[in-house]
Amino acid sequence: MSVSMLKMYISFAGIISLFLATGLIYLSRFKLSGVLSVIVAVIAYLFMIFGGIIILYIVFSGPTG
Repeated sequence: MSVSMLKMYISFAGIISLFLATGLIYLSRFKLSGVLSVIVAVIAYLFMIFGGIIILYIVFSGPTG
């Protein structure tokens, strides 16, 4: 597997985690309440931080050949 393909799969993981974060934040704000809402929100923000770090790594690591 080439470096380019590996970066593509890593970026897919970042994009999926960002989409998951958006859905979980929506769920925690509008559909849940109480302690469960806080737990889901913390998990969502962790997914957002993880996805953001992955996307930043992919963008700033430069082109592959």
